[in-house]
Amino acid sequence: MEKKENAMGTKKVMPLLISMSVPPMISMLIQALYNIVDSMYVARISEDALTAVSIAFPLQNLIIAVSCGFGIGLNACAARGLGAKDEKEVKSAAAHGFWFCGIHWLLFVLMGLFLTGPFLRGFTDDPQIYKMSCEYTQIVLCFSIGGMYHLYSEKLFQATGSMILPMIFQGVGAVFNIILDPILIFGWFGLPAMGVPGAAIATVASQILAGILSMVFFVKKCKEIPICLKGFRLDKNMLRKIYTVGIPSAIMMSLPSVLVAALNSVLAAFSATAIAVFGLYIKIQTFVYMPANGVIQGMRPIMSYNYGAKNRKRMKETLKASLKATGVIMAVGTVIFLAFPQAIMKLFDANEEMMKIGVPMLRIIGAGFLISTVGCVLSGVFEALGKGVQSLTVSLLRQLVIIVPLSVILSRVLGLYGVWLTFPAAELIAAFAGCVLYRNFMNKLKL
Repeated sequence: MEKKENAMGTKKVMPLLISMSVPPMISMLIQALYNIVDSMYVARISEDALTAVSIAFPLQNLIIAVSCGFGIGLNACAARGLGAKDEKEVKSAAAHGFWFCGIHWLLFVLMGLFLTGPFLRGFTDDPQIYKMSCEYTQIVLCFSIGGMYHLYSEKLFQATGSMILPMIFQGVGAVFNIILDPILIFGWFGLPAMGVPGAAIATVASQILAGILSMVFFVKKCKEIPICLKGFRLDKNMLRKIYTVGIPSAIMMSLPSVLVAALNSVLAAFSATAIAVFGLYIKIQTFVYMPANGVIQGMRPIMSYNYGAKNRKRMKETLKASLKATGVIMAVGTVIFLAFPQAIMKLFDANEEMMKIGVPMLRIIGAGFLISTVGCVLSGVFEALGKGVQSLTVSLLRQLVIIVPLSVILSRVLGLYGVWLTFPAAELIAAFAGCVLYRNFMNKLKL
């Protein structure tokens, strides 16, 4: 533990950031790959099947948002405790995280059983699309326990500076999902063809496998953060610390769900194809934002540790290095989306109408990727510092407050082009607001 703590406090920032970012970056690229593969297989069933999975996205993403948001709060508490050498704080964070992951899962089971139908009914009148979407969503919600405990152990691993093992477990789960998808969807090797529900079963099975592996190895290998459940007592102060970051982070990560739900209502006025194409964008853009998020995951424990150690100089160095690394990823994403939109759409057997909608969509939204560097990084910095409200403010501007009302207005004037133009506009406003909030925070910081 001493060696890892010294590394986060003394090693040159850029090499340290890269060493801590590459494993989660690879892990998230694999995650993005199997999300894309999911959609590619489902698209071969029918356009209705693709639409069914697209309207299920908000509830599916909500699981990740709650799990990962809570994990980020847990990560910040554990990393600050390690930086301050407060063993009691670290143990308390791990124990509270374990029990409340279970509580979150039970809530999602109830949601899957009782709220799935009413929610999805608001987005389609087609009985076949509704049926497929309900089946997919209920399976994903009710069996979400594997993904939740995988993210719990992943964030605790990352708090210690250990990034390799979480990457391996994520990769194992992703590869298992890629293999299992066509077998269950199309009924290979004598199994019945399950269609869309088969994709859901493959997803939850891979998450459960990754969760079991991750928890077993965490208990055996991660001695810096022991999970002590015996004699557990609820500590309201610890919950406050975790949820002060966790709730805004969860809200922030659930914003794509809210955004997709809101924009689906706007896009429904044009066509079901527009909804399906936008659903593809949400999956495709993960190839850009997940690697960028890998950098932010690597940055968080470094920033939290040095904040706990009261090292202002390294905090500034970490921010600069994170902006540079994330900017490179976003620049590459911009070039790909501007230069090769047709090739991207062809991966999903896009017909002429899908091409007509998808090509300009990818180019217009992709133009805002580079601008989003500032908002993405500063939001992650605020999370690492325990400033959940500031992080949420930046994310709300990026993903909801600007896009939804502006898309309603511009869609009436410019059609679908107006919807897509709201994305780069929101990134620009969020970047400016994030800079102002960060400057104000640093001016008041006494280190």
